[in-house]
Amino acid sequence: MPTPLDATDRLCVDAIRVLSIDAVQAADSGHPGLPLGAAPMAYVLWQRHLKHDPGDPNWPDRDRFVLSAGHGSMLLYSLLHLTGYAISLDDLKQFRQWGSKTPGHPEVHVTPGVEATTGPLGQGVANAVGMAIAERRLASLFNRPGFSLVDHHTYALVGDGDLMEGISAEASSLAGHLGLGKLIVLYDDNQVTLDGPASLAFSEDVGRRYEAYGWQVLEVERGDTDLEAIDQALIAARSETARPSLVMVRTTLGYGSPNKSGKSAAHGSPLGSAEVALTRQALSWPLDEPFAVPERAAAHLRRAVEQGALARAKWGQSLAEYAREFPDLAALWRQAWALELPEGWDHGLPAYRAGDAVATRTAGGGALNAIATKIPYLLGGDADLSVSTSTALTSLGSFEASSGQGRNLHFGVREHAMAGIANGIAYHGGLRSFVATFLCFSDYMRPSIRLAALGGLPVIYVWTHDSIGLGEDGPTHQPVEHLMSLRTIPGFTLIRPADATETVAAWKVAIQSTHGPVGLVLSRQKLPVIDRTRHGAASGLERGAYVLAEAGGSKPRLILIATGSEVQLALAARQQLEGQGIPTRVVSMPSFELFERQEASYRDGVLLPGVQARVAIEAGSALGWWKFVGLGGAVVGLDRFGASAHGDIVMSQLGFTVDNVVNVALAVLKGLEPHGT
Repeated sequence: MPTPLDATDRLCVDAIRVLSIDAVQAADSGHPGLPLGAAPMAYVLWQRHLKHDPGDPNWPDRDRFVLSAGHGSMLLYSLLHLTGYAISLDDLKQFRQWGSKTPGHPEVHVTPGVEATTGPLGQGVANAVGMAIAERRLASLFNRPGFSLVDHHTYALVGDGDLMEGISAEASSLAGHLGLGKLIVLYDDNQVTLDGPASLAFSEDVGRRYEAYGWQVLEVERGDTDLEAIDQALIAARSETARPSLVMVRTTLGYGSPNKSGKSAAHGSPLGSAEVALTRQALSWPLDEPFAVPERAAAHLRRAVEQGALARAKWGQSLAEYAREFPDLAALWRQAWALELPEGWDHGLPAYRAGDAVATRTAGGGALNAIATKIPYLLGGDADLSVSTSTALTSLGSFEASSGQGRNLHFGVREHAMAGIANGIAYHGGLRSFVATFLCFSDYMRPSIRLAALGGLPVIYVWTHDSIGLGEDGPTHQPVEHLMSLRTIPGFTLIRPADATETVAAWKVAIQSTHGPVGLVLSRQKLPVIDRTRHGAASGLERGAYVLAEAGGSKPRLILIATGSEVQLALAARQQLEGQGIPTRVVSMPSFELFERQEASYRDGVLLPGVQARVAIEAGSALGWWKFVGLGGAVVGLDRFGASAHGDIVMSQLGFTVDNVVNVALAVLKGLEPHGT
C-alpha cells in the first residue's frame, strides 16, 4: 500500500498544480494536463534529489533537469518560482505573453533555470544524453583524487509523445550502448495524447523496449499520490552506475479535474474558469485567490535556496583548493567554461601550395585535427562516416562513458540524435561539440539545427559531399536545395569554402564563433588550390565575400559571384571574358550570413552598386541569389535533381561549364546594354 501523503508534501504538490492551471487559465492558452499529473514526480525530484542552486542557475556542477515534454512548461515555471529562482508571480501571470520570462515552451537564455529549449517532442531526450556525455567527459578531463569538480546527474521528464518520436529512440539506443549511468529519465506514463488515448497509435511495451536498449527500467504504479514509491525509484536509479534508468511513473493526465481528468481535453487547452474552481475544490485547495501560495508550502519549497547555496559554496571551496594544487588544470577549467581559445590555438594549421589539388573535406580534417590538439575541450563525431568526412580526431581515442576518456563520439547512423546530442553538450557547457555527415543528410538533422540557432548554441556542423560533383552515388545523395534551405534559418551561419586555404580560414571562423551554430560545407572531389599571390587572400572569407580576382585594366563591367567548387568556374570564365575585352571581377562568397553582417560600405565595395551585370554560380538551388544579382542578373544554378555518373560529367551535363557561364554572362551584358547598340 502507498504511504499516505504528508500534509506539507501534499500542499507543495498541489501548489505546483494550482499555480500551473492558474497561469494557463490567465493566458487562456497552454497545457494544464501534464502539470496536474506530473507534479508529484517533479516535486520529489526537485525537493529530495536535485542538486541545484536557485541563486546561481549556471553553477557548473548542478544536476541538469530537462523538461522534454516542453508543452507542460508551466510545471517547470511553477517549480522555478516556488524553489527560489528569479521567476516572480508576475512572471507566472505573464505566461505566454509578449516579452515575458515564461514563453509557451521553455527557452534557454530566456528563463533562469531552463536548461534546454524544448517543445518539439523527443529533443529533450537527445539533449539529456548529450548532457550526460558532457558530464562524463568533463569528469575525466578535470577530476583528480580528492577533487570531484564534476559529479552530477542529468534528469529528463518525458511523455508518451517524446517516446514516439524517432529522435528519442535513436538517442536512447546510443545512451544504453554507452552505459550512461548518471542519466535518469522520468516517463509521465499517462497513456493520453492530444487526439485521444495513446493506444490509438502507441501500444508497445515501452519498458521492454528500453530494457532492450540496455537501460534499467523501474515502475511506479501510483504516480499521482505515492511520493515514497517515486522517491525509492529515484534512489534505485541513482544507485545504478552502469546503465541509464527509465522510471515509468503511471499518472493521470489532468489529475484533480473532475470533468477532464484522464481525458485528452486536459492536454492542450485551458480547463476553463468553472473547471479550475472545481479542481481547486477537488484538491481541497485552501486559498481562493489565483496565484496565491500557502506560506507553509512556500517556506518548505524555498529551502532549496539555502541548501543550494551551501552546496555551491562547499563546491567553490573545493575549486579554490583545486586551483592551488592544479593551477594549469584550473586555468583550462576557466577557459573551457568561457569557451576561450588558448594562446597559440591557431599555430600549426595546415598550409597548401597553389596548384595542388585537395578536397576541401581533406583540408577540413587537417584543420580540425590541428585545432583539436590545442583545445582539449573540443570533441565530436560523425554518423558512421568519419572515413568519408575526414573528421576523425587522430589518436584521441573513442569516447566511452565508464571512464569519460576519448574525444571521438561514434553516433552510428543516427543523424537526428547526433544533432540533438551535440546541442545537449553545448547546453551543458564546458565543451565544444562538432558533428559530421553528408550535406544531403542535413535534412535528418534540421529540427535540431533549428533549435541550436534558436538557442544560440555554438555547435559546428561539418557537411561533406556538398554537390552533384560527388558523382556516381546519384541524386539520392546529391544535395540540391540544401544550401538555400539552411541559409533560411535565422541565426545560422553557413560557409562553403572554395579551396583548401579557404577551408582552413573557415575552421578558424567556426571555432571563434561562440554565440551560434556554424555549418561548414565541403567537397568530396579535389579542387585546385588558388594562387593567393595572384588573387585575394583567403582571410577575406572572414567577411563572407571578398574580391578574389579584380577586373583587368578598368572598372568592372561584370561581376561573377560563386561559392565552393564553382569558384574555379568563375575564375576560368573570367579569363575568357577578359580575353573578349570585358573587364570582369570575381567575388568568392563562401557565406551569405557573414557578408550580410558587414557594414554597407564594405558590401558595396565588393558588389559595386553601379555594376548591375552580375552572374552567380552555385551547384544548388538558385532561390536566394537574386538579392545579390538583381533582377537584371542571372544565376547558373540547379533547380532539378542530379544524376548518377562521374562528377565531372554530371557537372558538365547540368550546365556547370566555363562555356555556359560565359554565354550566360554575355547574355546578361547584352540585356543591360542600351537599346540600339
